[in-house]
Amino acid sequence: MYKLRIICPGRTKAKFIKDGINHYTKLLTPYAKVELIELKEGHGKADKVIEEESKQILNSVKGNFILLHREGQKLDSLEFARLIKDKATHEFVIGGVYGVSEEVIKSAYFKLSLSYLTFTHEISRLLLLEQLYRAMTIIHGKSYHY
Repeated sequence: MYKLRIICPGRTKAKFIKDGINHYTKLLTPYAKVELIELKEGHGKADKVIEEESKQILNSVKGNFILLHREGQKLDSLEFARLIKDKATHEFVIGGVYGVSEEVIKSAYFKLSLSYLTFTHEISRLLLLEQLYRAMTIIHGKSYHY
């Protein structure tokens, strides 16, 4: 059984995204324990928000983590499944509205980009969970990924 921790500032506000998160969290249940950690959202100017949220992120991670970042490596679903296959516990960090500090970027053991496109931090949560479910079905030989 895998353990997947997703750490991100702010609550998921949009109902359709919450519904999607709940859907994929439920689908992941046979394969993984999913923990979504929603940190306090920073307030004020961008620099202050990045500093506040990054401090919380670094205090919340328990070990090596994968950072979702626009300049990260782009993987297809099979490559992503191979990345997470051999380690039982994974932590993923999704930055807030303004991103994360250089310290968070440097602390990540792997930087992952979901796409060349830019997504909101809320949509990124849902996309990550869908890709985690897809990876689990690939790892376990189930029919979801074609």
